[in-house]
Amino acid sequence: MSERRSSPTTRGRLISVPKPSPALRGEALARGMTVGLFGGTFDPPHQGHLHVAEAAKRRLGLDRVWWLVSPQNPLKPRRAGELDNRMAAVAALADRPGMVVSDIEARLGSNRTIDLVRALQQRYPGVRFVWLMGADNLKSFHRWGQWRQIFASLPIAVISRPHDAVRARLAPAVRLHANSRVREQGLAALPLKKAPAWTYLIEPLDWHSSTALRARP
Repeated sequence: MSERRSSPTTRGRLISVPKPSPALRGEALARGMTVGLFGGTFDPPHQGHLHVAEAAKRRLGLDRVWWLVSPQNPLKPRRAGELDNRMAAVAALADRPGMVVSDIEARLGSNRTIDLVRALQQRYPGVRFVWLMGADNLKSFHRWGQWRQIFASLPIAVISRPHDAVRARLAPAVRLHANSRVREQGLAALPLKKAPAWTYLIEPLDWHSSTALRARP
């Protein structure tokens, strides 16, 4: 069982933050690197996911993109498929330079993004992390546990997706952090900025979705 430590929250409660576990091959990072964190159940992974990862890596000049394959999304009642199968599928899809597939969320024993971010920042204090997500997740971002603390912990890059794009840009998280948005001319500096800082990358839309793929006979 992973050793845990206590950390304060904004409400004064103590939460358990897992102690970082040993790195997988490919997770080794050097001080000064910029790394995108791309989390999800990827059930199944598809070209839309790859589009988000590649667009962020290219336009932000990232050294790595970590695909953080989650055992289970706490906001989704549907049970995700076997983690090993999804890890293998992501590895086959993201077989590109600079892409790293990780099950660190399962190894840490937490499905909360804020715990994961804090653990990685503690382990790699000289690495600049950026949270990556598609615009379809932005509209519900305010439902994530401690979402304000996530925004305050690291820069965030949102990549356009075809579903509810307008609603995503009107989301509570966007309204709260409207003054922290980084525009096109400042994209290269986003990983170096102090949070809160975020950007919305407008890219050609990719219509693939996990829901549609699961619905296929």
